Amino acid sequence: MSVHPRAGQPAERADLVDVPRLITSYYAVHPDPADPAQQVAFGTSGHRGSSLRGSFNEDHIVATSQAICDYRAAQGYTGPLFLGRDTHALSEPSTVSALEVFAANGVTVLIDSRDGFTPTPAVSHAILVNRHRGADGVVVTPSHNPPEDGGFKYNPPNGGPADTDVTRWIQDRANELLRAGLDGVRRVTYAKALAAETTQRYDFLASYCDDLGAAVDLEAIAAAKVKIGADPLGGASVAYWAYIGERYGLELTVVNPVVDPAFGFMTLDWDGKIRMDCSSPNAMASLIGRRAEYQLATGNDADADRHGIVTPDAGLMNPNHFLAVAIDYLYRNRDGWAGTAAIGKTLVSSSMIDRVAADLGRTLIEVPVGFKWFVPGLLDGSVAFGGEESAGASFLRRDGSVWTTDKDGLLLCLLASEILAGTGRTPSEHYRDLVARHGEPAYARLDVASTREEKAVLGKLSPEQVTATSLAGEPITAKLTAAPGNGAAIGGLKVVTASGWFAARPSGTEDVYKVYAESFQGPEHLAQIQSEAREVVADALKG
Repeated sequence: MSVHPRAGQPAERADLVDVPRLITSYYAVHPDPADPAQQVAFGTSGHRGSSLRGSFNEDHIVATSQAICDYRAAQGYTGPLFLGRDTHALSEPSTVSALEVFAANGVTVLIDSRDGFTPTPAVSHAILVNRHRGADGVVVTPSHNPPEDGGFKYNPPNGGPADTDVTRWIQDRANELLRAGLDGVRRVTYAKALAAETTQRYDFLASYCDDLGAAVDLEAIAAAKVKIGADPLGGASVAYWAYIGERYGLELTVVNPVVDPAFGFMTLDWDGKIRMDCSSPNAMASLIGRRAEYQLATGNDADADRHGIVTPDAGLMNPNHFLAVAIDYLYRNRDGWAGTAAIGKTLVSSSMIDRVAADLGRTLIEVPVGFKWFVPGLLDGSVAFGGEESAGASFLRRDGSVWTTDKDGLLLCLLASEILAGTGRTPSEHYRDLVARHGEPAYARLDVASTREEKAVLGKLSPEQVTATSLAGEPITAKLTAAPGNGAAIGGLKVVTASGWFAARPSGTEDVYKVYAESFQGPEHLAQIQSEAREVVADALKG
């Protein structure tokens, strides 16, 4: 994976998207429903694309909104739908289009009473707080994706990301409507939608922020006077961080309060693109450069479902490292959690978590990639923490009841401050303790060029197709095509040894497959695992 020569450097004018052209294309470009690249396609986090590529346009949004209405009717859902949006340029027009359809279908829609931006966790929280009303929701966001992208995701009444059977139903119905030239889409004007009795207001910000003390010890953070720098990266959490700081008396500075749909204040990511990825050292370069100004600095992506933790002693923490520290701290300091509550991780997350779980005496549930797999456990309290290597996680309230069932970047950032306040040591210092106790893993991910045909085969491998018996000098102890935590297909392959592993999964958007690998024997052994992983996958694909 080659790194762009300007990675980590400030964006220049030539790097910025033409926002007026982006918005014009949203309305003017009509997708070809026969072209797979221009159809509605729900991945792990909803439909995403760009109006400039014909993959995220008004036709997509009105068709998807109508499909959601049809799905709700088929399921008998009559409760309110919470509608939130982030700061991407396409989020505002998409929200308008969606509201026009929802209002025409008689859906009670709750929009932000402050006409502000809405983080994903605030929508999940709203759904769960209003479970007795049978609520669900939509978040208009492409998460950390570049400024030219748009995104549209549905959260059912469980508050979390919709399961595959739900998204497939909505996706198929939306594409059916596209093929029909939008015949079957009901819609009113925006003025009528706003004036409709079914369009109501909800204070997402106060509802979420005023309840945070139920999940994090904000009194301890305030008492310890932890000096915090919070960078929203131009995203939906900007007003939330200001409110949290004032509401709880924290020594908190919103490092960059600017909202700019071109995200021109960002530093370029590894590939030279603007991307609000708070787990990327390149995208977070500005905040990392200011780490000495704060005891703890944090970042969030555009919809605040991801977290980035920056400490003076270590800079930006690897997401796997912070997950391990968060789990170790929480399960030792949450007396209200059930002793049987398990730990949830995705199968491409670090095995350091496995060792921490064993040390805690807790059950570890390993699931496929996708936060949706944690939803049932977080909802009923049988899983107290769910996390994935891409810096997304959530956990229970302090009394052991559900907080959010979607990723919550604000929550994890505040937890980092609680850890510092309660122990006097940064999360990165705690990770060094875990390394001393459990060993130090070397972890990496790389992309390998692959055809669509090869990706299709990889996604349906069986363990028997893997003929190798050893990996990087160690006997293979497991060949997995289903997650051990729930038996669900992983859409790829994971091979495990005593001190290392690799997992290979096809990309849903590019002609590559991703190889995640880890070794507790150091970087050289990791490189050997990566090299042999490509051979193992190549042999399996031939077979």
